[in-house]
Amino acid sequence: MTNIKTVDRKDVFSESFLLRSKTAENLYFGYAKDMPVIDYHNHLEPDVISKNQNFRSPTAIWLDGDHYKWRAMRNFGIEEKFISGDASDQEKFRKWTEVVPYTLRNPLFHWTHMELNNPFGIKEYLSLKNIDSVYHKMNDNLQMPGFLPQSIITNFNVETLCTTDDPADNLQYHKTIKNSSFTTRVLPTFRPDSYINIINTENYLRQIKKLEKVSEINIKSTSDLLEALYSRIQYFHENGARISDHGLEYFPDTKKWSTALENEFKEFLTGNKKSFSDPEALSGHLLKELCKMYAEKNWVQQFHIGATRNNNTIMLNTIGTNAGYDAISEQYFAQRMSMMFDELNTAGKLTQTIVYNLNPSFNEVLATLVGNFNEAGIKSKIQLGAAWWFLDQMEGMKKQINTLSNIGLISTFIGMLTDSRSLLSFSRHDYFRRLLCDIFGSEMEAGLLPDDEQWVGSIIQDICFNNTKNYFRF
Repeated sequence: MTNIKTVDRKDVFSESFLLRSKTAENLYFGYAKDMPVIDYHNHLEPDVISKNQNFRSPTAIWLDGDHYKWRAMRNFGIEEKFISGDASDQEKFRKWTEVVPYTLRNPLFHWTHMELNNPFGIKEYLSLKNIDSVYHKMNDNLQMPGFLPQSIITNFNVETLCTTDDPADNLQYHKTIKNSSFTTRVLPTFRPDSYINIINTENYLRQIKKLEKVSEINIKSTSDLLEALYSRIQYFHENGARISDHGLEYFPDTKKWSTALENEFKEFLTGNKKSFSDPEALSGHLLKELCKMYAEKNWVQQFHIGATRNNNTIMLNTIGTNAGYDAISEQYFAQRMSMMFDELNTAGKLTQTIVYNLNPSFNEVLATLVGNFNEAGIKSKIQLGAAWWFLDQMEGMKKQINTLSNIGLISTFIGMLTDSRSLLSFSRHDYFRRLLCDIFGSEMEAGLLPDDEQWVGSIIQDICFNNTKNYFRF
């Protein structure tokens, strides 16, 4: 009989949250809990970290821009003015509190209360019954030095974090942070989506002008564009960047580019054509060439695949992008990705790569694909990335962990990241670590894994921290 613990139903915030056995507790408290955090992909704003100023309210740190919470509020029928509109901070907080008791079995229920617990020390269910006391306690704490952005990051034991940055960014805030007394390493990540994906012609040409200005290169062809992007890769590298990232709704065909399309693109850039006929071909061509540049710099490249974005045109025009109107895509992309990886690998230009999959029906497909391009001396050179976005929840993480365990090596996995715009989301590392220890602990007690706490504990520590540190070589 396994040693399953009985947990007090009222004590969801107990120290043993998610840890359903004594062995799981031993793994978590003895090996996982106190390992440092490397959050190698997030959307935190470097200016907020650099300026290190008090947040104006709990709404500012907790609700602003959080499209997970926004979607839940819309599902509950909350009026948009209380979500992304002009309602007061306290009104928005009250409307979110109204929704929280109804988020049962949604990951937001766990995340919300973990974020209240750490760093605010609030160990009670949030509802309209205690909204005033919770709001005021959060607000009072946010005025204290221990709740400044840098202090919150330190509280979560973050050793390194990597923001997501436009190639045209001057990285001034990263420079300021580097030259300050802040001990957490804050590094930029090169995200060139706006320059290789034509979604809106006007916006695309505006981005090209911005890149021209910062690179001091007149962009009249794809060669000029790639030269300008390479100059920014150099600049990012000089300022600590070692990672690139691409958000792709589908994986483009990297073999479609032609001389005719090159000539058309030149006409498009000069304004002689109002649109470009084959944005996918352009994206594929530029992506492959950028991958070669990343390999030259020995960077790690990331591909986020499987989202269909901005599905609600009315709300896109009203609020803009990243507002909670995205979904999982059903487009198949693995074969194209494999072909590009093979071409780069044959040319000696395939750098370390992380592939994040948003469509769970492709988990096994991608787990087998990434295993085709390993290299001596690098553990799992091509990684099946952590469950993300809609899959960043208990079942999604379990599926990703189990798929990687069955088809690859979970022991070489580089672990969790937040992929978030909120400083409070670092609690997701703890959530992942608890879940990981519960999975291993349960299988140890069932006789499926060795009853050797030190052996398994060392694997847990590798997944939580050591593999990540070795993989990125920061």
